[in-house]
Amino acid sequence: QLQLAESGGGLVQPGGSLRLSCTASGSTLHYYAIAWFRQTPGKEREGVSCISHSGGVTHYVDSVKGRFTISRDNAKNTVYLQMSSLKPEDTAVYYCAKVYPGRCADYDFFGSWGQGTQVTVSS
Repeated sequence: QLQLAESGGGLVQPGGSLRLSCTASGSTLHYYAIAWFRQTPGKEREGVSCISHSGGVTHYVDSVKGRFTISRDNAKNTVYLQMSSLKPEDTAVYYCAKVYPGRCADYDFFGSWGQGTQVTVSS
């Protein structure tokens, strides 16, 4: 069974960059569309970006367009989220999850959540 683990979070100043990784184990990642989500205390988890199983289709929520880039390396069983020009409002715990085929824009996920990785943007 595919399990996902997030890494790469940390503390960064506004305007800085981070690259998050979502690494799969237990199965092959290339069968699945993968999305990144984020959550802050007291708020619902929101979809941030999604990539199709082939990498040919990507989707971004408006608040991160032009700043975040999602990519995947199926040979390494990993999906990345390159985050640039970070803002304090990007502060959250970031999670990755599997998404139903063709459902990236809806962030229609399935499966269990990992522990996430904390991103804190602060001066």
